[in-house]
Amino acid sequence: MAVEITSARPSFFGDIGFWADRTALHEAASQGRALQLKQLIDGGASVNIVTVDNITPLHDACIKGQLQCVRLLLDAGAQVDIRTIHGSTPLCYACAAGSPECAKLLLDHGATVNPSLTALTASPLHEACIQGNSECVKLMIDNGARLEAFDIYFGTPLHAACAKDHIDCAKVLLNAGARVNAARFHETALHHAAKVENVDLIEMLVEFGGNVYTRDNLGKKPIDYTMPGSQAALCLEFYENTPMSLKQLSRISLRMMLGSKALEIMPKLQISQRIIDYLCYC
Repeated sequence: MAVEITSARPSFFGDIGFWADRTALHEAASQGRALQLKQLIDGGASVNIVTVDNITPLHDACIKGQLQCVRLLLDAGAQVDIRTIHGSTPLCYACAAGSPECAKLLLDHGATVNPSLTALTASPLHEACIQGNSECVKLMIDNGARLEAFDIYFGTPLHAACAKDHIDCAKVLLNAGARVNAARFHETALHHAAKVENVDLIEMLVEFGGNVYTRDNLGKKPIDYTMPGSQAALCLEFYENTPMSLKQLSRISLRMMLGSKALEIMPKLQISQRIIDYLCYC
């Protein structure tokens, strides 16, 4: 019956396979049954068969982090950048699963690190930040992911990392040159950090130049999203009332000037390692 369904309803998404309910190929890929998957492929099953949501077996293998199955599918000709009906690529799924191994394998097979964004999907870098896997975040950045790619729901990847309270991911982004005061409806990463009441995250954003006085589209500053008397509120109150030192302002100015090249250039400066560590937020 499955064969009749798939052969009767051609896909609207190009020559990538056929419409189908979830097939044995999808199930094997999702559950990591590599031997069964290979047998199905050797038996002639199409690795690019799609469900009604345009999900391929490669998508299913990636969202579950099934590295061996991902490799089998790619070696058998699976399309690396095929998109679901919502616009997600297998690389988006691998990052959403927090699997740098699957993500690297996809990139080695030519996966696009900056697929065009839609109203219903985020970039692989956004997905890595939402998941909170700093290894995936670094991998995407090292392969040219756009630090300021804008997702309709979150904003920039830095917004996503802070909204989900992933300080390690935020630090990787900031060290790579992400703009700390980038805004979505005037809302900055610092607004998100205040909402999750993460003092360490707030302090880090301010150290990178986060503006504690910025108001969002509701006219609220970051401190307005904290509980009165909480550690986060006291932290922001301190920064609002205490001017930055000259050395802090100098570090922020230098980092902003160097942008994404900061970590590459600063170790080469003819200054002491202690100062370099300070400039690099080590």
